[in-house]
Amino acid sequence: MTDLQHSETRAVRHGGGTRTSLLGIYLNDHLAGATTGTRRAQYMARTLRGSPLGEALEPIATEIAQDRRSLLDIMGRLDVPARHYKIYTGALVEMAGRLKSNGRLVHRSPLSSVVELEFLRLGVEGKAAGWRTLHRLSESDERLDRQGLDELIERARRQLRTLEYLRLQEAQAVFGTTGNELAGGTG
Repeated sequence: MTDLQHSETRAVRHGGGTRTSLLGIYLNDHLAGATTGTRRAQYMARTLRGSPLGEALEPIATEIAQDRRSLLDIMGRLDVPARHYKIYTGALVEMAGRLKSNGRLVHRSPLSSVVELEFLRLGVEGKAAGWRTLHRLSESDERLDRQGLDELIERARRQLRTLEYLRLQEAQAVFGTTGNELAGGTG
């Protein structure tokens, strides 16, 4: 057992602040994800500007950036410092994600939008899970604003519906399938 594990085990047994330190790790992990998602949403909206998909993504990219700021505000209220190495890691992950193979060497592949929309959707799912966790914690921590978290949860639900609609539209355009086939129907 490492010294850190030993001290955390001892703190749990004796009512120490381990839960706060674990919450700090949890929120910083979400901050890394929020950084990745914000950068990817902004990149997609910028890259696809002038297209129907780009126009649909622009308000979502704005909201995702606002949600990241909301997370930072919550962390501030909870006295959880932002770990800059996690922010930088999130930014690097997003940039590395642009290097994926998409079947084309120079130009953007239509498949890129499908994969990126799936990535954004997964990120919003994770964000929604984080908001729900904080909402549950708000039952015993007055520093957490339940109504504000309700609004963040509802916004994430709207984002998920929109991203899923856009993802299915793009997949249909790329793969030439019907909506029933994409939704799990028999065609």
